Amino acid sequence: MSITKTEFGTMPSSEKVYSYLLDNGQGLSAEILNYGGIIKNLYVTDKNGIKTDVALGRDTLEDYLKNDGYLGALIGRHANRIKKGMFVLNGETYHVGINEGNNSLHGGNVGFGQKIWEVDVIDENEPALALTLLSPDGEEGFPGSLKVKVVYTLTKNNAIKIEYTAVSDKDTVTNLTNHTYFNLAGHASGVIDKQTLQINSDFYTPNDNEGMPTGEVLSVEGTPFDFRTAKPIGQDIRADFDQIEMYEGFDHNYAISGRGYRLAAVAGCAENGITMEVYTNQPAMQLYTSNALTDGIYKEGARYGQHQAFCLETQCFPNAMEHSHYPSPCLKANEEYNHVTEYRFIVK
Repeated sequence: MSITKTEFGTMPSSEKVYSYLLDNGQGLSAEILNYGGIIKNLYVTDKNGIKTDVALGRDTLEDYLKNDGYLGALIGRHANRIKKGMFVLNGETYHVGINEGNNSLHGGNVGFGQKIWEVDVIDENEPALALTLLSPDGEEGFPGSLKVKVVYTLTKNNAIKIEYTAVSDKDTVTNLTNHTYFNLAGHASGVIDKQTLQINSDFYTPNDNEGMPTGEVLSVEGTPFDFRTAKPIGQDIRADFDQIEMYEGFDHNYAISGRGYRLAAVAGCAENGITMEVYTNQPAMQLYTSNALTDGIYKEGARYGQHQAFCLETQCFPNAMEHSHYPSPCLKANEEYNHVTEYRFIVK
């Protein structure tokens, strides 16, 4: 077990950015930046003993400063979308940063994935990195001074565990996540069609043409959204179904069955034996199949494009402040937001 710190680049403000390589000594390692809390690399040793990087990424800080697609980044204050960048809390209307058409996406114009985080290295039984950030009252239009802490831990059972906590001095909304793009065959291996996915969910929320949930909560039964039994991701990714055609794949929120800390999804790659289990205490998860990932050259000269990765973003429901039947993202003053998600790797 070890943690290695390396200078990664220099911000336009002259602040230094560092990468931290965490290794659990059992075949799992991760390189994490203090810029954006970005997971740059995630290495899993496959069934053939090959060290496989299963996270898409970029090579340089300059590339990450223009991180189209939010590759690997921490997302906040509010993951996913807020319609017209507006919500009502305690009778007061708040307007937050609009950065996707008419709407707010992933925290607005300068979200948590574009911040320098304070770092505390925890090199004990399991290597961990604690990142902290203060988001001042009114930043991106959100109320309350929000103290955020995110701890990445590489566990003994070969998981990267992400623990999010936050406290605000005013009532606010908080919905944090991580936006890693996974390709279990390796970040440069091409489309994910043959990789399998199972999601513990009976219901999904359909979107309008701006990616915004309509408020409906529909059964997955008889639709391409049914992942209750594992199936290849590519099986229905081009289905003749309006919600699929609208986005050229999946970009939808699933209500995860059950309560508490539970299994949300299982993904697998038969080719190299890597299986990834996702556990969370959150009510929902966004499945995104990189439909709009910009075609181009990325990390290590690899060319990425559409459907070359999947994201499993654990979260509260998108735009939940508009729909009272959705779980609420409200965080009361001086109460603690607590979100735990674990991506656990098993090699078969």
